[in-house]
Amino acid sequence: MTDTPGSRRRFLGGAIAGLSLPLLGGCGAAPAQAKSYRISKTESEWRAKLTKGEFYILREAGTERAFTSPLNNEKRKGTFVCAGCGNKLYSSEHKYDSGTGWPSFWQAIDDGAVGTSTDYKIGYRRTEVHCADCGGHLGHIFGDGPSPTGKRHCINGLAMNFRPA
Repeated sequence: MTDTPGSRRRFLGGAIAGLSLPLLGGCGAAPAQAKSYRISKTESEWRAKLTKGEFYILREAGTERAFTSPLNNEKRKGTFVCAGCGNKLYSSEHKYDSGTGWPSFWQAIDDGAVGTSTDYKIGYRRTEVHCADCGGHLGHIFGDGPSPTGKRHCINGLAMNFRPA
């Protein structure tokens, strides 16, 4: 490489961008774990309580494949609760078919059921939603939902259990 001011700038710019990607990827990667919650367990206690899939979603902020959750097609009246701690999260009255392949709701069951944080894991800003009681990762909230909120709580089915009314 010829050492010119332009080539040095391009090299430094590329190096800075390359170094910043891991930092951006870590921004908001596990914000729910940074806070203290009413229900707290060690990693080994969570692993003993949860299935492998539940642990991946709730504790490692994973995402299940679209259209794989039976809860996506759940139509009965009832309550969707956190698979980790049993906290009531969503009512069937707020569920709708978003066509995305994940259970979707236009609001949580009440104001204290879920918490949110900013997530930059895939390189752009998203709103992560987590259980307010145990901090388990549930999914994300998007601004393309129906009235009256205009929100879509896109939730991993493995993060929840369903309790019929």
